[in-house]
Amino acid sequence: MNIYVSNLSFNVQDEDLRSYFAEYGDVSSAKVITDKFTQRSKGFGFVEMSDETAGQKAITELDGAMVDGRSIKVMIARPKEDRPSNGGGGGNRGGSGGGGGRSFSNNNRW
Repeated sequence: MNIYVSNLSFNVQDEDLRSYFAEYGDVSSAKVITDKFTQRSKGFGFVEMSDETAGQKAITELDGAMVDGRSIKVMIARPKEDRPSNGGGGGNRGGSGGGGGRSFSNNNRW
């Protein structure tokens, strides 16, 4: 069972996350997601537990728990394609409103 944990303190490390869930059962992996440039926590992570019953109990008991001064959110992780999109994909984000215009660096025109 893959579990999503959000609203984590920026001080929480992988091993801390593992220890929160270990009392409920075997933790296959625990990963706090970090910014790839700064290596600073993004405030969320994922925990994988091999036993679904233990995972569900951990979700029930840890959702809303105070960890390092923050109330964490714990839920079943959903695959990326199951999450709602942010605004329906792309669209016109401003900028070039018209069509067909051409510009040339040497000021030639059609």
